Amino acid sequence: MTLKNFKPYTKSRRSTVLVDRSDLWKGKPYKALTEKKKSSKGRNNMGRITSRNTGGGHKQKYRVVDFYRKKKDMTAQVERIEYDPNRSSYIMLVKFEDGEKFYYLAPQNIKVGDIIQNGSNIEIKNGNCMPLSEIPSGINIHNVEIQPGGGGKIARSAGTSVSISGIDGNYSIIKMTSGEIRRIDSRSNATIGVLSNPDQKNISIGKAGRSRWLGRRPHTRGVVMNPVDHPHGGGEGKSAGGRHPVSPTGVSAKGLKTRDNKRTDKFIIRRRKNKKV
Repeated sequence: MTLKNFKPYTKSRRSTVLVDRSDLWKGKPYKALTEKKKSSKGRNNMGRITSRNTGGGHKQKYRVVDFYRKKKDMTAQVERIEYDPNRSSYIMLVKFEDGEKFYYLAPQNIKVGDIIQNGSNIEIKNGNCMPLSEIPSGINIHNVEIQPGGGGKIARSAGTSVSISGIDGNYSIIKMTSGEIRRIDSRSNATIGVLSNPDQKNISIGKAGRSRWLGRRPHTRGVVMNPVDHPHGGGEGKSAGGRHPVSPTGVSAKGLKTRDNKRTDKFIIRRRKNKKV
């Protein structure tokens, strides 16, 4: 995939940079693997806003992506590569020998017609899914399970991957993109390859309207509010609020450590880079 630039007919077009999706499937998604998706507009089950500046946006259908890859001992053919509005990477529709179809996350360099497989004792090949114990060190992998059979949780966004840096008994040592190194049960499954759409990070929205299509509403800075509305509010003229930046509820916005899960601390060998405490 490549990036698209536009002739500067307008101010917004001058700065717009989008991903060229001309090679993707142009029809509708596979209906049997779609579900209704209702927008929450940033509200919880009580109707209270818990995520500000959210609402509107284009109507979407949820594509049911199989993160478990449980169908084994059978090959599948890639029928098409599709855009998914619910995630940054692309997805692929695969058809197994018995006619059953699934949506999987699409890795880079996979093409329509390619054959993929899930299970043990299979080829180390782009798109194949197998246990960590069977993957050599240094191979890029994605959609990694944290617990065996729990479904892929790690490395699922566009252009991401992790790698195995060693073995520690029944555990594989995984190096994350963030720099974190942790142990994961070697029976957990992972998929070979780097995820598709690496140019997602280079997109320039270009205009306010495109943000509205994505469900993002205008954002009001805290420093222009009154003290009753935000901790940064108040003061004569332009004022930084006289304190370190925080959220509207007073949580530090400077990268304060919020992780509090002592049960899994023993699996983390090295914390991610730029750790703030």
